[in-house]
Amino acid sequence: MTSRLLSKIRLTLEMIRFEHSVFALPFALTGALLAIRQDGFQTERPGWKLFWIVVAMVGARSAAMTFNRILDADVDARNPRTASRHLPAGLLTKGFAWFFLAASSVVFLTAAAALNPLCFKLAPLALAVVFFYSFTKRFTSFSHLVLGFALGVSPAAAWIAIRGSLDPRILWLTAAVTFWTAGFDVIYACQDYEFDRREDLFSIPRRFGIGAGLWIARLLHLAMLVCLGELIRSFQLGPISIVGLAAVAMLLAYEHSLVKADDLSRVNAAFFTINGYVGVLFFLFWAADIVLIRRGA
Repeated sequence: MTSRLLSKIRLTLEMIRFEHSVFALPFALTGALLAIRQDGFQTERPGWKLFWIVVAMVGARSAAMTFNRILDADVDARNPRTASRHLPAGLLTKGFAWFFLAASSVVFLTAAAALNPLCFKLAPLALAVVFFYSFTKRFTSFSHLVLGFALGVSPAAAWIAIRGSLDPRILWLTAAVTFWTAGFDVIYACQDYEFDRREDLFSIPRRFGIGAGLWIARLLHLAMLVCLGELIRSFQLGPISIVGLAAVAMLLAYEHSLVKADDLSRVNAAFFTINGYVGVLFFLFWAADIVLIRRGA
């Protein structure tokens, strides 16, 4: 019984690509570190709060991805690219997926309650936002921006978790994550251009074409860099954060060089690998600037 349950959990973690929790987590942790810096590094039990922020992020993303897989199971079954996913392939049942969704939501709500009362009050709204995304491809071409915002709220949420209130300056990081996520999601959606047309699903590539979609993705990533520049200015960060911004820009340029309108064979490398590096490198440089260089500020 136990081994069967563990096998189902393993399959579920594969289904939601659990390892890709790294995408938004570095930005959430950066938001938390900026809040701790704003406190003059006097935040009470910062390690404990960072732990609950990580738990909340993992719980929210797991719930959101599971809901997306449940809602899209029938559509995924008709798409050759996704027909082998766990629910359409019958590796997992929808009943178990709903159980995992409920468990992930409870984990998220528990973490929010452990952080502070405002986090707990806002937690249902956060779940509503991440669940809402899964419906958007059925009625708007700009679902990519909704997905971006669902991830983009994480730095602002982390700020609230540390300070119990919101500073408008952290919204530059929310905007940056929104544009970054929307950009790479547009690239990913290019793979389903023909399928989306047949199924009457909405995306930027389907509406404007693959070539134009890739240009829109580039503009979204340029907007991300502008927002990060404004974040540096508004928080008066130092040179290490600027180097981090340059590193992110180079990685994004490389990501776009991998994908052409007439050659989408390297989309997965651009989507999964490069964006994982973007998040990790961003955090390493910016954490160094916030914690090491600016400690005496």
